[in-house]
Amino acid sequence: MLTEDASRTSSPAATSQRDTSAPICYLNGEFLPLADANVNIMTHAFMYGTGVFEGIRAYWNADQGQLYGLRLAEHFQRISDSCRILYMDPPGAVDELVALTVDLLRRNDFHEDAYVRPSVYKSTQAIGVRLHNLEQGFYILAIPFGDYIDTTHGIRTQTVSWRRVSDQSLPARAKIVGAYVNSAFAKTEAQLVGADEAIVLASDGHVSEGSAENLFMVRRGELVTPPVTDDILEGITRAGIIEIADRELGLRVVERSIDRTELYIADELFLCGTGAQVSPVTEVDHHVLGGGQVGPITRRLSEAYFDAVRGRLPAYRHWLTPVY
Repeated sequence: MLTEDASRTSSPAATSQRDTSAPICYLNGEFLPLADANVNIMTHAFMYGTGVFEGIRAYWNADQGQLYGLRLAEHFQRISDSCRILYMDPPGAVDELVALTVDLLRRNDFHEDAYVRPSVYKSTQAIGVRLHNLEQGFYILAIPFGDYIDTTHGIRTQTVSWRRVSDQSLPARAKIVGAYVNSAFAKTEAQLVGADEAIVLASDGHVSEGSAENLFMVRRGELVTPPVTDDILEGITRAGIIEIADRELGLRVVERSIDRTELYIADELFLCGTGAQVSPVTEVDHHVLGGGQVGPITRRLSEAYFDAVRGRLPAYRHWLTPVY
């Protein structure tokens, strides 16, 4: 659980003059400069990837002079679920973790978009592959952050030989640090053959997701996305896109398995996630989609999404936690 001092929220005035070139992070009960937040090289999570994490966005609205944390409660609920899967205790109640994140963002005094990464990890310094009877640590870092992949012009994608890790081998719905080696293999394979991003198939050959993004396809007037049973991460941005599609576009969303060749004849395609945001896809395996242009449905969803996360659409204020 969090200590009283760590969970207390600081005042905005106390942090307004801080030098943001030296980020502050939270590590095991204290705030300290990111440069001083170190772990021993024998730390279990470092040696075996035994940790879980979240990626969270915070969006700056200059007109309102406000930084909005995006869906903080949902992210901390998911990291709590991931902890339980990996034989760890959640580091605190969801509302405590939200308050701690707001405190951290205030201390950093960001007036630009930021990325927040909380992680719970096996902190025992020991050799030995196991998950039980190990100590755990907890950190949150926050840094300025822009686009992870292109969100405007469309990207080229490539299906890769690496398969998405099956839930029968490694829990797909948990954000486990070690599992992202699978994502790294996929991304590298795609980029080494000249693509921007990978599309990864499940073990049965159906489309799963990108290297670290969920996938949506527009076909015959429907918005289609793989189901959670196709070894996807249960994406928070994915859920948001489904909400926007229904509320803003009146668009039917179908969750079903997608064949690889369906991507070649899709009307539109895009990837989404906390890092990727909404990233249009204009090419799959050298098949050009939509004449190489971003499609109208993708563009409308993207515009609505970015308006929502920056606090411009009142209907989505429940997604946002103001920092200042």
